[in-house]
Amino acid sequence: MPHLVILYTPDIEPALDMAGLCRALADTMLALRDQAGQQVFPTGGTRVLAYPATHHAVADGQGEYGFIYLNLRMGAGRSGAVHQQAGDTLMATVRERCAALLASRPVGITLQVDVSPGQVYDAKFSSLHPLFNKA
Repeated sequence: MPHLVILYTPDIEPALDMAGLCRALADTMLALRDQAGQQVFPTGGTRVLAYPATHHAVADGQGEYGFIYLNLRMGAGRSGAVHQQAGDTLMATVRERCAALLASRPVGITLQVDVSPGQVYDAKFSSLHPLFNKA
């Protein structure tokens, strides 16, 4: 963890580089530092995944309405200030990368940050982390 999952109406794809948005969001996450200057999210655990919603209904259906929903899920232990900083910084990245799209048509964007404090099961196995955890 952290995982940033994006659901979106696929009709926005011609006007938005979704792969580029994913990379920009991952880079934003990796650049975040806490109050002590420490990296907020581990490099090997950072994932951004985007899925087009094949079936969707947006607003009243009378217009060419698009939607992007982003959900950042992170483990417990980070401060409220870090949660706010992560949300504000990610939303700024989304707005910048989607500026042309937003100027061309109505698109709603929602970003939610969730913390998973009470997992009942959380198993992890990764051959990615060792690549970035060299001391």
